[in-house]
Amino acid sequence: QWQLVESGGGSVQPGGSLRLSCAASGFRSDENAIGWFRQVPGKEREGVLCISSSGRTSTYADSVKGRFTISRDNAVNTVYLQMDSLRPEDTAVYYCAARGQRCTMYYDEYITWGQGTHVTVSS
Repeated sequence: QWQLVESGGGSVQPGGSLRLSCAASGFRSDENAIGWFRQVPGKEREGVLCISSSGRTSTYADSVKGRFTISRDNAVNTVYLQMDSLRPEDTAVYYCAARGQRCTMYYDEYITWGQGTHVTVSS
């Protein structure tokens, strides 16, 4: 059974950093695409970044370019989202999700989701 568990969320001041983790079980994360999404109440879930099975990364949210990076540690079957220079508008619930080998920004094409982790950026 495929399972994803996010961790690492919390509260941080503007300009700060957080690293989110997405631990996979039941499958190998390096054989699939893992995407990070975020959602705020009343808005549609937004694609942030994705890493494909080949290691190619895709950035879907223009606002995070140059601030967020995605990486994968195959030894621990975990994908990370490093978030730097955080802004209040980054406040959201962050989810990781898995699908086939290729990335896509469309959340309904992902088949397995984690439970989400809250990120709050506020002074």
